[in-house]
Amino acid sequence: MTAAGKEMAPVLTGPSYGRVEAGTMPRRGLLGTGLVLAFAALGRRKAHAAGEQPGLRSLQNEAGGGKTGDAFQGFAPGGFIRIAPDGGVTLIMPNAEMGQGIYTAEATLLAEELEVGLDQVKLEAAPPNEDLYKQPLLQSQSTGGSTSVRGAWVPLRQAGAAARTMLVGAAAARWGVPAAECTAQRGAVTHGPSGRSLSYGELVEDAGRQPVPQDVPLKDPAQWQIIGKPVKRLDTPGKTDGSAVFGIDIRLPDMKVAAVSACPVFGGKLRGLDEAAARATPGVRDIIRIEDAVAVVGDHYWAAAQGLRALRIDWDNGPNAKVSSSEVIGRLREAYGKRPAVQARHDGDVDGAMARAAKRVEAAYELPFLAHATMEPINTTIHVRPDGCDIWVGTQVPTVAQSIAAKVLGLPPEKVAIHNQLIGGGFGRRLVADSIGQAAAIAKQVSYPLKIVWSREEDIQHDFYRPAYYDRISAGLGPDGLPVAWVDHVTGGSVMGHYFPGGLPEGKLDADAVEGAQQPPYDLPAVHVDWTREDPPVPITWWRGVGPTHNVYVVESFMDELAHAAGRDPVDYRRALLGKLPRARAVLDLAAEKSGWGTPLPAGCGRGVSLHDSFGSYLAVVVEVAVSDLGEVKLRRVVAAVDCGQTINPDTVAAQIEGGLVFGLSAALYSDITFEGGRVQQSNFNDYRMMRMNETPPLEVHQIRNSENPGGIGENGTVSAAPALANAVFAATGKRLRRYPIDRRELIRTETSTRTSSLSPGQGRDVAALAPAGR
Repeated sequence: MTAAGKEMAPVLTGPSYGRVEAGTMPRRGLLGTGLVLAFAALGRRKAHAAGEQPGLRSLQNEAGGGKTGDAFQGFAPGGFIRIAPDGGVTLIMPNAEMGQGIYTAEATLLAEELEVGLDQVKLEAAPPNEDLYKQPLLQSQSTGGSTSVRGAWVPLRQAGAAARTMLVGAAAARWGVPAAECTAQRGAVTHGPSGRSLSYGELVEDAGRQPVPQDVPLKDPAQWQIIGKPVKRLDTPGKTDGSAVFGIDIRLPDMKVAAVSACPVFGGKLRGLDEAAARATPGVRDIIRIEDAVAVVGDHYWAAAQGLRALRIDWDNGPNAKVSSSEVIGRLREAYGKRPAVQARHDGDVDGAMARAAKRVEAAYELPFLAHATMEPINTTIHVRPDGCDIWVGTQVPTVAQSIAAKVLGLPPEKVAIHNQLIGGGFGRRLVADSIGQAAAIAKQVSYPLKIVWSREEDIQHDFYRPAYYDRISAGLGPDGLPVAWVDHVTGGSVMGHYFPGGLPEGKLDADAVEGAQQPPYDLPAVHVDWTREDPPVPITWWRGVGPTHNVYVVESFMDELAHAAGRDPVDYRRALLGKLPRARAVLDLAAEKSGWGTPLPAGCGRGVSLHDSFGSYLAVVVEVAVSDLGEVKLRRVVAAVDCGQTINPDTVAAQIEGGLVFGLSAALYSDITFEGGRVQQSNFNDYRMMRMNETPPLEVHQIRNSENPGGIGENGTVSAAPALANAVFAATGKRLRRYPIDRRELIRTETSTRTSSLSPGQGRDVAALAPAGR
């Protein structure tokens, strides 16, 4: 216990600090509870080819890992594994852990082939190093897009197998026996005939002299001891007892804390400031100005926040002072036909098929801006010195963060050390390092370590948002009611254009904008999909589910409309279009079976279905709702069926689907970001709602196991949630809502209401219309 009567939280080591306290709050954290985070500096400098995207490539710190000035001594083949002479095994995690379970998944892949138990390893977050930790699918050191397991599936197993082979080879050479007579298990090598055994720690010196083998055979799945089993997550103990260290937990000697306020209008600047009342606030130490924001520094967060509240700030709101949601949506509606559309797909005689169709169905869908609203607000702890900088933060893009901070500070990237922490929710927000650049601009004006923390209001009102979209979609139906032509006009901003430093040239397709629309899972004989770019005057980025979370909502809602226009059951209608995708058909059938699809429901209740194949996985979801006469929507039950190929941990798969469903259902029921006078109107969870525990229905996740390569799983539940919910609401009420969050006023039953689809505009928004054949 400390003198204050509190248990000391874990102590971390970094290249510039021999001792860093990870918080001294009364949290019951004890070192060695199954997850120990430290900092490693592996790798070497390497020049990159000209023409690579700046900001996505960076160089590794040259400092040694472990305690200050110490270089690692032991066996470290490649970038992922360290085995010390004392036998301690450390796995360097290439991807960021933000609640999705990737630390446990990646540790499982390495440990399976290395022949150690998960209880025998320590985990460390990888430092910035594109050469060692580049994500194979994203081609950068970043975590997102449900790519982590898909990218790590082969490389991490190969790393474990290579290290095991070297250790076995070292033991065989020492004993003078064939390597084939030796086996590895639980961190030791045993010679079968003689019974001799050596621990990995005893072999590290000899193993370090072994050549790194190439193309080592991987274990047969029948031999797997960990992969595919429901093992307990390695980060659970620390998150349960409070010892887990997130970015917001970091505390350094002599550290101060800053609260920040940026201009409430994007693109605005700081014009003037009256500091008198703030400086008189007890505990306030400094007031720091940057171009578009001000920070108040205090001895603790409360002092800083109170000082910030006392400031009188004069903002220059800049060119976006009159931006409103109605203006932004108006631009989206009007953009098609006025701007050149970029073709994403054109197969077959679309015009001819549409002209010959027996019936034509058209609809327009509108989706709002959405915030990430992660549980852990934005924060960065930073110490800027003349010769370098240390940053403690949770980020999905450590090399991008390093590069941005280096640019702000005028330092070489290798002089900026990024110490990545556990992240309390990312959802795409921490793919952007704007707050880290802001922190660097603030911290370079002081000499002491500084923790910058955004309030919840600052977090929601200065997010990089999921773009708003407006889609026009139409289909021609044949005599059997199945589509003979499909046309989808997508209108929205370019996330890639905002994200990449060089932007996206006009006329080039943003694949994210049409992902999920370009290749729907159905057999469609004639298809046209295009995208009209209409960038908003506010920052945008990826949101959980990325492109498919928008496009699958449109495709699956409209597919439901086609089924009803054809007078067919929505599940049977989809089955008729899945002849080429048996895996998609299998999850649809399983979800329908487990949900009791087609069985009677009470009055006012309905079931809706959604199906998609994205991120290398297949998911079908059935949502069951009850809608009251007053338009209140109650979730009764949600059933999901997933095929994500080889499963690392079935418990993690279920948890990710459940979490994604809750995230997506929250958005569909409650969430949108609106603007008036250039300012975000929402501020906290009172007006940017999340589902509460008592609103969450029973969630069932049924998994199809097979030998296909792993698919992604973190985004899928979010993608499926909104369309399944909207289709369930239609089944319960007969009212088709083509925008979310759901407007309950449109669901109120009156004496004159009917259970047929409303074809009149709702609150000025376009809705579907059935039209004669022809265009």
